[in-house]
Amino acid sequence: MPWEKSIWEISLPVQAERGYLIIAVNNDTTDYIACAQRLNASIKHWMPAAQTCLVTDIAANLPEFDFVVPLPYGDQSTVSWKLDNDWQAFRASPFRQTIKLEADMLITSSVDHWWNMLQHKDVVVSTGARDYYDRPAVSRHYRKIFDANNLPDVYNAITYWRLSKTAQEFWFWVQRIFKNWADFRTLLTYPDDDPTTDIVYAMAAQIMGPETVTMPFATYPRIVHMKRHIIGTRTQDWTRELTWEYNNGSLQINTVAQTGAVHYNIKDWNPNG
Repeated sequence: MPWEKSIWEISLPVQAERGYLIIAVNNDTTDYIACAQRLNASIKHWMPAAQTCLVTDIAANLPEFDFVVPLPYGDQSTVSWKLDNDWQAFRASPFRQTIKLEADMLITSSVDHWWNMLQHKDVVVSTGARDYYDRPAVSRHYRKIFDANNLPDVYNAITYWRLSKTAQEFWFWVQRIFKNWADFRTLLTYPDDDPTTDIVYAMAAQIMGPETVTMPFATYPRIVHMKRHIIGTRTQDWTRELTWEYNNGSLQINTVAQTGAVHYNIKDWNPNG
């Protein structure tokens, strides 16, 4: 099988020093490419010189991205939401230094300063999350499997790496766990039937040593996560329960100005109307 080859040895030639990578593979319920386009527009608004790369499974003419790269091994997903193609990110990136962002997010202020901190490590997976008041998330409703298995509290939504042996090893484990989930899930208490990206990253981080691939005491990067139990809404759809305004790249939720990366979670929400 091609995925068994070293993804380090066959990685793409570097075409740019650094940039933001977004994987978007549509499924039956979500147009992730549309999400990626909104995210890309928000990146370019706040950081016009930033380079971006879309990784997808279809031939797409989307000139707003600096690079459009097909999934190196095609769509190899075994689950309906298609997110287990994520392991191909390392092979696909055209950058020497990459920040991978989940498609259903917006950048709501310049995050160019992230590079200054992240470039001192080979791999950084963000840890923790914030609510829209910029307070650290305290609910563990979505993190029970992490707590039961003493896994690092990682969020793959913001993941940095630079070409290095550490990055090679991290992506090897991500690839291996996704592809051999039936075996790896037996190591967990209360495992999910299908692999989720955060759990796979957490297991890879645990294998390598969390201190190697996380910066748990950093104040950034950390996403604003708009899931119900984190933000304390009565319903799942915060866009119908809270007031919000999106204008000229700026997002306010209940009159609170947002900064950094906002994981809006409601996939069909279009802040542009």
